[in-house]
Formats: sequence, C-alpha cells, structure tokens
Amino acid sequence: MTQQHYYSEKPTSELNLRTITAVLRDKTFKFYTGSGVFSPNRVDPATMLLINKSIINEADKILDICAGYGPVGIAIKKTFPGTEVYMTDVNKRAIHLAKKNIKLNKIEATVKSGNLYEPFKDEKFDAILVNPPMAAGRKLCFQIIEDAKKHLNENGTLQLVARHQKGGEQLEKKMKEVFGNVEALAKKSGFRVYLSKNLAI
Repeated sequence: MTQQHYYSEKPTSELNLRTITAVLRDKTFKFYTGSGVFSPNRVDPATMLLINKSIINEADKILDICAGYGPVGIAIKKTFPGTEVYMTDVNKRAIHLAKKNIKLNKIEATVKSGNLYEPFKDEKFDAILVNPPMAAGRKLCFQIIEDAKKHLNENGTLQLVARHQKGGEQLEKKMKEVFGNVEALAKKSGFRVYLSKNLAI
C-alpha cells in the first residue's frame, strides 16, 4: 500500500469530515477538515503565524499556494475584503474542502487544484503566501521560491513561514539568493515568517 501524504494528489483514505474553529486576525473562523490533508485537527502554529503577521494591502491580488483546506486565503480575504484571493493545492481533497470553507465563511476566492503555480501560470500577484510542504523535500520548497519571482508584480512579496532550525534557514538563504533581499517579519515558537520583495531591476 502506498503511503499517503498531505501533498498526495488524490488521498485514498476515507474522508472523515469534521469542523474546527480558529481565531485568526482577531476573527473567529470555522473550517471543514478531514483525513488526508495537512494539519486536520487545528490550524497549525506556522500557518497561524503566517496569517497573523503577513503584510497585506487592501487592494492586493494574492496567491495562497499549498493552500490546504484554505485557512490562509480565507482569513486574509475576510480581514481585507478588497483583496483578490487565489488558492491552489495539488491535493484534490484539500481543494474540495477549501471550496466548502469559502462558502462556510462567506467569502469569494478563486480556487484551482494543480501542481504549484501551474493552475495560475499566466497570472501575476502582489503577494504570494506559503507554508511550504517541508516533508516533500527541500528541492520542491526551493522551486516554490524560484518560481515565485516570475509570478510577482514589481514590488510584490513572497511571504513564507518555516521552522528556522528545521530547514527554514536554508529557505531564507534561497530567498535572499533569488530576490536579493529577505527579512524576518515575525518569530514565534521556532517558526519565522520570511519576506522577500520583487524589486525592479
């Protein structure tokens, strides 16, 4: 039997649907989750840090990549109603849940399943938010950083969260290499939110 991961395209485990509650950006949200998706029992601390500390402007066009069941994109849209939010994940079950959660939380967002940026390959964004799938390997996480540059508008930002001592430091260095700049927006419980800006050449 093939081991199932939250970054599998089609989890084969039975979906045991449940709901969880989370306070994000001082607002209370409910989310449908279930087996075969990332952190089904709670919004994990890294994702919470990314949501609470990300820098967003009211009219931004935002991509929530590796969106899972959707807490990042949904919380940002609810907090900043003027934003235009796009969400994607390779995990079709996660996308199914994200669509349910968009309706549950009464927001509007565009959601598509697919590998990394492929569903929105012709789009550019003002901010890309990601809690990268570290378990899928450093190569994939590096690809997310490298490909972000061509999907960002001028002065757009990549905002990424990771545990600094467990791979985050390498991702921070990669962001500096790709963008020429990086800063730590926030630190909590070993996690950091890193931000790089797509500066004009």
